[in-house]
Amino acid sequence: MSTFQAPKGTYDLTPPRSATFLAVREAISAPLRDSGYGYIETPGFENVELFARGVGESTDIVTKEMYTLTTKGGDQLALRPEGTASVLRAALEANLHKAGNLPVKLWYSGSYYRYERPQAGRYRHFSQVGAEAIGTEDPALDAELIILADQAYRSLGLRRFRILLNSLGDKECRPVYREALQTFLRDLDLDEETRRRIEINPLRVLDDKRADVQKQLTDAPKLRDYLCDACKAYHEEVRALLTAAGVAFEDDEKLVRGLDYYTRTTFEFVHDGLGSQSAVGGGGRYDGLSEMIGGPELPSVGWALGVDRTVLALEVESVELDLPATTSVYAVPLGEEARRVLFGVVTELRRAGIAADFAFGGRGLKGAMKSANRSGARYTLVAGERDLAEGVVQLKDMESGEQSAVPLAEAAAELAKRLG
Repeated sequence: MSTFQAPKGTYDLTPPRSATFLAVREAISAPLRDSGYGYIETPGFENVELFARGVGESTDIVTKEMYTLTTKGGDQLALRPEGTASVLRAALEANLHKAGNLPVKLWYSGSYYRYERPQAGRYRHFSQVGAEAIGTEDPALDAELIILADQAYRSLGLRRFRILLNSLGDKECRPVYREALQTFLRDLDLDEETRRRIEINPLRVLDDKRADVQKQLTDAPKLRDYLCDACKAYHEEVRALLTAAGVAFEDDEKLVRGLDYYTRTTFEFVHDGLGSQSAVGGGGRYDGLSEMIGGPELPSVGWALGVDRTVLALEVESVELDLPATTSVYAVPLGEEARRVLFGVVTELRRAGIAADFAFGGRGLKGAMKSANRSGARYTLVAGERDLAEGVVQLKDMESGEQSAVPLAEAAAELAKRLG
């Protein structure tokens, strides 16, 4: 046992489970790469003010969950709790929006940090793959991102997820709804912290998961009744495009999401097999975020999908991913000369793109073959002094148990042929 352990609420990714996480990241990003999204990577920490302005000073993320620190130079930094604000900041700093090709389409993958009470599906360190389309107001972009996320999940074999969809209005119609909602909420029996939230961001009260609060919200004003004609038409176009693409969704008028920057389209991917932490991903349109962080007007839309929760959803559905073999060929040398020769063969196989490993440490035949079995290799190459004297190596099929002598000079070609 090590003296140290992973901090509370975090986890280590180790083989073989780490291969599943890599496969999930690959599956989520694949449709994005095929749709014009370029990869972006941002620092693991940013100026605190970036998240205070973008995510929202009244959100739990900013007030309770951010890991903050003060540098020796006095800078106030925060470990990133989400990806959108960082990606938009980086795009603005690099002037990507001035390159003349809008929208700027970006995807990213990384770790994020929130100080939360750890439980199944909720960690203080978690992994996401995200996508942002920056600089264009078009319902087809909103639909595209939802369709690509749906495509990614289905390519993994997930079936029991649902897409929740709503519109939060814009700067024209939401203030009218905000006032009506505040008037309604002020008459409810709520604690002081929730009452403060009413004055800062009343829509966040609708997102309160407590049963006693939700019970009082039954007759709350509905945002859909306050949407302006432009927002109604925009939302209907998103819905029509999703329907035409065969992507099922559910209208959820209470869907708010936990960040202040969302406008118009908002959506969430939920999996009912995950209990209280049912959201596996989500996103929406954030047309005013660029201006909030000091940039020009750049209407944008994006999402982030949780890798951790997606893996949990796969486990709930008993989906076994078709993972590539980490080792296809395992070489077992018997003696120093065979060690040098087979190491050369392994190097040749690797250069040919064949996953190959080697019995390091000078173990005997029995121990080396046990390692070959554990590696999952389809074939094992064994050679001793007598084999080398005859110019051959023993090639064993680990599935059938069949073994045959193969000319040493042809071993790599023969393995490449058998492995296809």
